[in-house]
Amino acid sequence: MQQQERALGAGYKALVEQLPVSVILADREGLITAWNRASEALFGHSAKEVLGRSLDVIIPEHLRQAHWDGFNRSLASGTTKYTGRVMTTRAVHKDGRKLYVDFSFGMLKDAAGAVVGAIAVGRDATERYLAERAKRAG
Repeated sequence: MQQQERALGAGYKALVEQLPVSVILADREGLITAWNRASEALFGHSAKEVLGRSLDVIIPEHLRQAHWDGFNRSLASGTTKYTGRVMTTRAVHKDGRKLYVDFSFGMLKDAAGAVVGAIAVGRDATERYLAERAKRAG
């Protein structure tokens, strides 16, 4: 986590905790290193429960392989194909509910430019997504 703290600069923790959006940091192995209050509210897991655990805790099982393939490609290239975009993706709440989350992704780099992890910033899009899907079906 110290690498991510340095990558984001001084005061990052106070800033991240106050944001009304979920902020998740993961190291190169995909282990969660930061999880703010908005993440707790969205996914139902406390920071204590998820810090040091795999991102799999919020990734639906059937989507994990695709997630890890993309994660590893991003680590290798130092960028993500979703940079500058918002992507609606599926996630899982602690109680097993299916969620749809609008996520933006980025790579965390140290002062030398080496990738030290990834960041995801998101908000709950479940209600909007389901309403749009019902409208299209109706």
